[in-house]
Amino acid sequence: MNILVSHPTGNANVRAAIAGMESGESLLEFHTAVSVEQEAWFLKFLPSNLRAELLRRTFPIPKERIHSHPFKELGRLGLPKLGLKSVVKHEVGAFSVDEVYQHLDKVVANRVSRMGSSHIDAVYAYEDGALQSFQSAKSQGVQALYDLPIGYWRASQRLLKSEREKNPAWASTLTGFKDSEKKLARKDAELRLADQIFVASSFTKKTLEDFPEGLAPIHVIPYGFPEPGEEKEYRPLQGRKLKLLFVGGLSQRKGLSYLFEAVDALSDQVELTVVGRKPVADCAALNTALESVNWIPSLSHAQVLDLMKEHDVFVFPSLFEGFGLVITEAMSQGVPVITTSRTCGPDIITDREDGWIIDPGSAKAIVDVVYEILKKPELIQKFGSAARQKAISRPWTVYGEELNARISSLL
Repeated sequence: MNILVSHPTGNANVRAAIAGMESGESLLEFHTAVSVEQEAWFLKFLPSNLRAELLRRTFPIPKERIHSHPFKELGRLGLPKLGLKSVVKHEVGAFSVDEVYQHLDKVVANRVSRMGSSHIDAVYAYEDGALQSFQSAKSQGVQALYDLPIGYWRASQRLLKSEREKNPAWASTLTGFKDSEKKLARKDAELRLADQIFVASSFTKKTLEDFPEGLAPIHVIPYGFPEPGEEKEYRPLQGRKLKLLFVGGLSQRKGLSYLFEAVDALSDQVELTVVGRKPVADCAALNTALESVNWIPSLSHAQVLDLMKEHDVFVFPSLFEGFGLVITEAMSQGVPVITTSRTCGPDIITDREDGWIIDPGSAKAIVDVVYEILKKPELIQKFGSAARQKAISRPWTVYGEELNARISSLL
C-alpha cells in the first residue's frame, strides 16, 4: 500500500499519522511546506521566534520520504516581520494561509497526475488543502482520503449564530464568519470528492450531519495524548481557593462568558487563570472579565504544561471544538478536566471517573461540578490520577497505528 500525505505545517496529529503509516510501511511520500532538521546550520542565524517556528517543522520519518515546497510558507512567516502585513491578509494575500494550502494542493495534484495509480494507492489530505489533489486522484483512479480536523462549517455557523444572538456583548469575539462563499464552496467540494472521511471526535462526525448531501463513510479515530509528565503533587484544598485554569483563544466559541459567569458565582471559593490571546481588542465584556482573573496572553508549550500542573482543575467549556488538544495535555499532567459534549471529551473522558462532561452553554453546569469538587476535594487526585493513566495508555503512537490500520483495512 502506498499513501501520499500532504499538509502544509505538519502539526502533532499529522506527525503521528505519517509516523504510523511509516511504521506500517504504507507511507509513500509526505508533502509539506517547510521541513528542517534540528541541527540545520542556518537556524542559528534566524530570529528566535522564527527559529522556534521552524523547529516545529521536524518530522519523525526518513528524510527521503519528505518533499518540501517552502516558498509560500516562508513568505507567510517572514514578510510580516518586515512590515508587509497585507501579503498575509485572509484569503486575498499572496502569502496568506489560504495561499499556502492551495499552493501545496496544486503541487501535490501535479505529483499525483505524474505518478498515477501504478505508484499511488491513496492520497491523504486535510481540509482546505485537498481539492486539486482529490480531483487529480479521481482522474487517476486513486483513493481520496479526507481528514477534517475541526467541525463542519455549516454546523459551526448554525450553532455560533445562535450564540451571537444569545450573547451579543461577546459577539465580536466570534470571528469565524469571515470565510468567503468561494472558500466555503471549496470545503464542500473536497467533501464530495472524498472516498473516506477521518475525524478525531464524535462531535466532529455529528457536525457533518449538516452537510446537505450524502457523504462517504466517516471514521472516528481520537488523537493520542502527549507524553505524561512526572506525577503531579496534589495539594490539600484546606485553607485555600480551588485553582481553575483555562487555555485557548479568548473567544465565545470557547464558552468563555459561561466560565466567567460561573467564576463570579464562586468568587470566594475559586481563582481562575486564563491563558490566551484576544481575537479582538475592543470587546468590552471580555476586557472587563479579564480584569478579575489572572490573565496571561501567551506562554510557550512547555510553560503551559508546567502551569497546568500548578492548578487543580482544567476547565474547557467550548461550544464548538473539533477535538481540543489542551484537554489531552491537561490530562497528561494529571489535571482533571471539565469540558462539554462539543469537544473530544465524550471520546476520551469517562464522565465522573477521570473528568466531567457537561452541557455546553451553561454556567450552572460548571458551578454544579465545582461545588461537587469543593464538597469532595479528594476527587481532584482521584480523577487526576485516572486521567494521567489514560494518557499513558493512549500515546500519539496509538493514534498513528489505529489510523494506518483503518486505512489498510479500507484499501
